Amino acid sequence: MKACNIMKDIKSLADLKINDTATVVSIQCLGSIRRRLKDIGLIEGTKVRCVLISPQKDPKAYLIRGAVIALRNSDASKIYVKADV
Repeated sequence: MKACNIMKDIKSLADLKINDTATVVSIQCLGSIRRRLKDIGLIEGTKVRCVLISPQKDPKAYLIRGAVIALRNSDASKIYVKADV
């Protein structure tokens, strides 16, 4: 039962709404996008906050280690986070 509650708390970065904060638990991107995410400091344990959603809902902007970074939903959906309470 406890494991089910843990999985319920995990969602993709693309699911965050404006001002939602979360902590990265897993990154499932591959290749050059994974390397770029690591270069900007997006690794497991990083705190992230959604700060802007474009009018078309894609991309979204996230505050990551003091910098605002825009990510496409297709990339953000491969980054799993645990919502901060």
